[in-house]
Amino acid sequence: MPLTRRSLIDAAAARLGWRRAYDTTTGVDALLTEQSETAYHAAAYHAALATAKNTTTLSVQPGVLDVRGRILADVLYLEGVLAGARTHGLAPELIQRLEDAVDHGHELTVLLADTVRATTTARTEPGRP
Repeated sequence: MPLTRRSLIDAAAARLGWRRAYDTTTGVDALLTEQSETAYHAAAYHAALATAKNTTTLSVQPGVLDVRGRILADVLYLEGVLAGARTHGLAPELIQRLEDAVDHGHELTVLLADTVRATTTARTEPGRP
């Protein structure tokens, strides 16, 4: 949502990296839309940079390692959120969705680890850059 439509509290919270809680789906949907728009806006730049930078198998490795590390940290944080939700007996549907997200996150980190390993094995194969 444009800065002109945000409250001062929302703008300050965003500037400090804080997220406020929303008690309606309208607020959540607006935030999700804003996150998506921001990410897709940056996607063209990221694609151009990645295309120019990742010219060999081995040059892919640092970026994938970086992404895996950030996702792993976020998944472990999300596990803490899940533990809190379980401890406080929050809604079973919420707990199930958190469990699914954590499981998916761990699966993603495994896939990324396999991708990193492929950058090293591909480099040692004959005829591969």
